[in-house]
Amino acid sequence: PLMTLLATLSLGLVIREAVLIFYPRGADPKPFPAMLPGGLFEVGGVVIRYENLIILAIGGASMLLVDLIIRRTRLGASIRAVAQDPEAAQMMGVDLDRTVDFTFFLGSALAAVAGILNGLYYSEIHFIMGIMGGIIGFSAAAIGGLGNVYGAILGGLLFGVLQTLAAAFIPRGSEFRDVVAFAVVMVFMVFRPTGLLGEKTVERA
Repeated sequence: PLMTLLATLSLGLVIREAVLIFYPRGADPKPFPAMLPGGLFEVGGVVIRYENLIILAIGGASMLLVDLIIRRTRLGASIRAVAQDPEAAQMMGVDLDRTVDFTFFLGSALAAVAGILNGLYYSEIHFIMGIMGGIIGFSAAAIGGLGNVYGAILGGLLFGVLQTLAAAFIPRGSEFRDVVAFAVVMVFMVFRPTGLLGEKTVERA
């Protein structure tokens, strides 16, 4: 699964670059319509915007929904079974094609939600905006433990903390915050490749 994920990310980069060759202006930012109520309020000296709260709520609800599907439904059990051993799952009566199709549908739907929320937050979209987000998302999932929804949430929070600390305490850190965060992730993965909440798997002959 990990190699498949890495291959998918790599193929996505190749496709994006190929499209940019034929449509070089595709990377130019395009305005995204404001669909959320404006306004802000202050709590303890911290200014919070209403649209940011709504974006956070939608993102959190999406993650909880995915977790419920994966852990509490028959289809979710099929997804977990296929992820662990497709042949064994098929022998136990799991419809392999249906499960894979639904998994792709669910992943595409989540990507669409993420793209919309990203556009709402930055008020613009562009062709290659998902590259860095995808890399950060993969890094966050790797920190928390691939395959664990709550691990991905924890990994995302930790990655954001690393970026903030780098920007605050390192000279010119705002320019290199991503570099520092990714460097820490690489070191972390050397010593704990399964992530914080990931489970070790044992291959049996």
